[in-house]
Amino acid sequence: MDLLLTSSGLRNDSLRDALRDMLGKPFGSANVVYVPTASVAEPGDHGWFVANLVRLHGLGWREFDVLELNGLPRQMVLDRLRHADVIYAEGGNHYHLARSITGNNLADDFLEALESRVYVGSSAGSMIFSRNLTAHSADVIGDAADLHVLGATTVESPFGLFDWYLKPHLDSPEFPERDDAWADRIAGRADFPIYFIDDQTAVRVRDDKVDVVSEGRWRFHP
Repeated sequence: MDLLLTSSGLRNDSLRDALRDMLGKPFGSANVVYVPTASVAEPGDHGWFVANLVRLHGLGWREFDVLELNGLPRQMVLDRLRHADVIYAEGGNHYHLARSITGNNLADDFLEALESRVYVGSSAGSMIFSRNLTAHSADVIGDAADLHVLGATTVESPFGLFDWYLKPHLDSPEFPERDDAWADRIAGRADFPIYFIDDQTAVRVRDDKVDVVSEGRWRFHP
């Protein structure tokens, strides 16, 4: 299983090179499916969404598909995931993305598809793999409001692959509160490991090996 879990998409050469290496062929010979689901639950201006979409499309794929996980027949969703070489899940509300996967009974087949494809997450798309994606971690991290806005008080991790949790946008100008003091406060009360990564960084998972690809800054608190 190959996962490239970014904070804000493929923003630098190191991240793009990492994806190319994981894919094993040029982008122009590969199909990508872009999953915007998390973004639709995020309020406000979506200029960031358009910028990420354009950046990804600009890599020159053989085929660029866009797939919303909600509202389509389940088999259609699975067929289009399986048609892709790369599954790219956009940012937004990670609780909405997780609930869309579990609520549409996609988790097992989605995970099976990932066994032979490369997955790229951006922000929310990178946060759905931890078994510590729970209402408890929402309180610890301080984003329970993003769960409650969905009319929910609980969330189930769709995959539960890792103990560690990923928190994006360290030092981001779009999230000025996410500085070292912010990370220190969360790490001080967390009872699970956390990667804090900036927008130039990704956590890369290849089978059982986990490492970090970065042209920026990141922190890991075990």
